[in-house]
Amino acid sequence: MTERTVSLTGVERRFEPDEIIVTKTDRGGRITYANPVFLRMSHLTERQALGAPHNVIRHPEMPRCVFKLLWEVIERGNEIFAYVLNRAINGDHYWVFAHVTPTFNQAGEIEGYHSNRRVPERRVLEQTIQPLYRELLAEEQRQTTKARAITAATARLTELLSARGLDYERFIFSLQG
Repeated sequence: MTERTVSLTGVERRFEPDEIIVTKTDRGGRITYANPVFLRMSHLTERQALGAPHNVIRHPEMPRCVFKLLWEVIERGNEIFAYVLNRAINGDHYWVFAHVTPTFNQAGEIEGYHSNRRVPERRVLEQTIQPLYRELLAEEQRQTTKARAITAATARLTELLSARGLDYERFIFSLQG
């Protein structure tokens, strides 16, 4: 189930505003818990999901620089909110507004991560997030290596946010109605 073996269908899956997609992962990002909404949206069975890397649902049109930022924040022990485009294993896609937090053990060390995803505001997706992600993805695609792609798109994201006088967290919260 890699990006190369799953054809994109162009079909958007949606979940209800009162539903929450929940997953938990270990420190390495392997799924340790997936609720029924996640399983339905990702088109995975529980058996397929448990133990799989969470990036099994990574959509190829999701900018890698956003994931880099996400991982940097949660590995420092902080929470982050982000709009994420996911891909179901049948090739469909779905958008989420994700809240990702580290899970700590008794010694205060990170032992995994917990993510709750809600239905994103359609207006925010269409007017702000999708155009931004297209720009970041285009920047990534202009580069010759993954490392250069992430670096260049991260620099572009930083530049765009600086022009607004915002950091990432304030930018995300400025979009909430």
